Amino acid sequence: MTADTPLAFDLPAVRCKKLTVAFDGGSQSSDGGLLLLREAERRLGIAARLAAAFPDRRDPTRIHHEMAELIKTRVLAICCGYEDGNDLDRLRHDPLLKLAVGRPPETGAPLCSQSTMSRLENSPSKLEAARLTAALADQFCSSFATPPAEITLDIDDTVDEVHGGQQLSFWNAHHDARCFLPMHVYHVESGKPVMMILREGKTPSGEEVRTVIKHLTKRIRRHWPATKINYRGDSHYGRAEALEWAENNGVDYIFGFPGNSVLDALCREAADNLSLRHGASESEKMRGFTSFTYRAKSWLRPRRIVARLEASMRKDQDGTHQEMDIRYVVTSMEGDPEHLYATVYCARGQAENLIKLHKAQLASDRTSCPSATANQVRLVLHTAAYWLMHTLRAAVPKTSVLTKAEFATIRLRLLKIGARVVEHTARIRVFLPSSCPEQALFRTIAEALRPAPS
Repeated sequence: MTADTPLAFDLPAVRCKKLTVAFDGGSQSSDGGLLLLREAERRLGIAARLAAAFPDRRDPTRIHHEMAELIKTRVLAICCGYEDGNDLDRLRHDPLLKLAVGRPPETGAPLCSQSTMSRLENSPSKLEAARLTAALADQFCSSFATPPAEITLDIDDTVDEVHGGQQLSFWNAHHDARCFLPMHVYHVESGKPVMMILREGKTPSGEEVRTVIKHLTKRIRRHWPATKINYRGDSHYGRAEALEWAENNGVDYIFGFPGNSVLDALCREAADNLSLRHGASESEKMRGFTSFTYRAKSWLRPRRIVARLEASMRKDQDGTHQEMDIRYVVTSMEGDPEHLYATVYCARGQAENLIKLHKAQLASDRTSCPSATANQVRLVLHTAAYWLMHTLRAAVPKTSVLTKAEFATIRLRLLKIGARVVEHTARIRVFLPSSCPEQALFRTIAEALRPAPS
């Protein structure tokens, strides 16, 4: 059957030249960068890994979309900015998306629809979704050629507002919203995602933090038994249960710690000395650092506390007076207090930038399924998209301005490129625009991601 072609139409002339528009340009796609994402996925193999962890209860004789194809379709669409499953109803005939998934762009059957993808997201049980989530840690470990001697993992959460009766949704007064607070874990040195866990919208308990750290550590040690593991996070994660487990299992940590009058008294001498030095100087602010051992009532043993003290001058209606601000962290690490706080702990702010890439630029907050298990599956699929974008950016030459670009910029510059696709009997030709400003970079990345000849 031949599809109808709309008639050409005219638009206002340009410098006396007639302007005619027609939908007869052939099979085209607005996402030429899918060619690069295809190579990134082939290098990672993340779709096959997740497919192996995904339960497939379908009748093999009636399957039109293999599990790996379904995952590739959803993940590639997310990378290109199509964050909703509904978008697949429009994209299932896109020639480059079909090519990237592994189907001929013109003669191949259409890709899955939104309803098929919804059934996929809702098919796993809670245990199966947990196994799917654990596959993310396996993907992280397999991304290294050799086990590293030491790794530091940032653990943090982010608000994900909900607007319905989703399971695990919880009212959070701090955020003034009903929400989830999914837990994100990233590798500090590379920015690679390690694990994402959907959870209710309240501060995690000590048992919850201990459970996450325990299972993630054991999963990583299955691959790297000799690697030293450090955890870093804010005061939500410095719970007695988590600290105790870490110390008993050879794991180091540095977490924020809420202040109290006992801690203030323990560093009073350091605070007084800083106040005197600041008062005698002309500096607007002055910092000092100290450390000491402290045992909270809920702790079975004393632990090292590092304090950052900052003296500053504050102006108010009563005049100018000196103000002292003190922040604390609890840590099992050795080293200079200033280095531990200013260099090691404060660098955890980078995790917020990584969460922004995951949440704002890959729309991982689209957790609108009624089932918490289905929303966890969505979170895993969005994390797979993060892996592809991270791998694509890592292939950018260090001399390029895009080597540290955000994912939204990568998408705009390298993915959103028009392409015409022509399928011959023995060859597929993709015609990219001659006016593409990133021609040289596109080719360089494609060659970098292409597997070496065997």
